[in-house]
Amino acid sequence: MIVACDRNGAIGKDGDLPWRQSTDLKHFKQVTMGSNLIMGRKTWDSLPGILPGRTHYVLSRGEVEGVEVITFEQALNMEGWIIGGGEIYKLFLEHVSELHRTIIDARVSDADTHFPDITGLGFTLTEEKHVVAGEKDQHDMVFQHWNRNL
Repeated sequence: MIVACDRNGAIGKDGDLPWRQSTDLKHFKQVTMGSNLIMGRKTWDSLPGILPGRTHYVLSRGEVEGVEVITFEQALNMEGWIIGGGEIYKLFLEHVSELHRTIIDARVSDADTHFPDITGLGFTLTEEKHVVAGEKDQHDMVFQHWNRNL
């Protein structure tokens, strides 16, 4: 699982990311390159298109143009990264052993989508890196890598 959230766990506002963080997008690309990306339809709709070097799958009750639709059970039997959105994160959180979380040093007002609290779920922080905002970033950020034994 991979996510970027603000200090309060916000991940979305009005169907989009509530910040512009070029450094985090590069981190996302590095972590997910060559992998399957598993997401909900709203996350699919928010993408600019197919992200190169990765295979895309969407969990949806209906057909989605331009991408393969899979079931929850199919996704559980796949290797890959859960990339959102909020309901998809909640659905998969108890089934993942690895979490890459970027904390954006901001607090989004009126956010409409949040990442679930991982406190008490057995995750252990194995790596943390503080990154100062680059030229194309709106905020400083913290890259975290969490693991747990399932």
